[in-house]
Amino acid sequence: MSPAAPLLEARMAELTGRHVPFVKATVVRARRPASARPGDTALVLADGRVEGFVGGACAEATVRVQALRTLRSGESLLLRISPQETADGTGEPVVEEGAVSVANPCLSGGELEIFLEPLQPVPRVVVLGESPIAHSLAAFGPVLGYEITEASGADGITPEDLAGSQALVVASHGRGEEPVLVSAVRAGVPYIGLVASPRRGAAVLDGLTHELDAEQRARIRTPAGLWIGARTPGEIAVSILAEVIQTVRSHSVEEVDVAPETGSVTAVDPVCGMTVSVADGTPYSDEGGDERRWFCCAGCRAAYEKDPARHAKADAS
Repeated sequence: MSPAAPLLEARMAELTGRHVPFVKATVVRARRPASARPGDTALVLADGRVEGFVGGACAEATVRVQALRTLRSGESLLLRISPQETADGTGEPVVEEGAVSVANPCLSGGELEIFLEPLQPVPRVVVLGESPIAHSLAAFGPVLGYEITEASGADGITPEDLAGSQALVVASHGRGEEPVLVSAVRAGVPYIGLVASPRRGAAVLDGLTHELDAEQRARIRTPAGLWIGARTPGEIAVSILAEVIQTVRSHSVEEVDVAPETGSVTAVDPVCGMTVSVADGTPYSDEGGDERRWFCCAGCRAAYEKDPARHAKADAS
């Protein structure tokens, strides 16, 4: 085991506890002279930060690009990195089922295979109320692998509970409903459900006209749950959780918070031709023209700045 492994395990536990998405990158095969070894591990966060070690700067740049893509797709991937041209001869990554092969011209003769595993937060559902429906939600939620936070009053729900939650279900039968519903809408909670009859639910929404506009009020689903003919508290809880699943699944891939100015932007290194992810800490240079250039490592940046005109011509050809 790597000496850094316990630290990374602790860091993974911390991120998981804070509901922060990340990708675990583990080297499963290495051919010398690659600097990484099987078992070396790094964590790639949504903002592009890499914590741990899976190779030098060039390998890390490739891992960052592909890891952020898996974080968006939610699917694990085997990443093959080689200095050789890819099989199709285009220089572009070759995508297969469950794997992608990337030519990395910076890699000094070695090869790496790295397993990328995106780890999304366990969905958190906040349930307000002590009604039979609320108790049923609390009982059934863990079966789905959901984390249930129960609260008997509006004061028991913190801003952190709402900000890190995928769903709020208000099943308090008129007790402390309005403040929590307003807070959840403003916090951007994906699913907000109010357990009420159609008539009472409409009245509650009408009472929120001073706090929320029409579009915001429309985000509150009442009566909560999909129509399945449910009657008992348990059946109603199932219908609500089904609606929660529908919402969480539609948001889990598309709504991963990968900052647009970092993880979702890539650039081509004009020196080595490698695709790099534009993130905090990615080397760049403003020399030699109006356009900023990004690099896989400081060495390529130094080579570019010695003769920007030469590399600009090569990049344009």
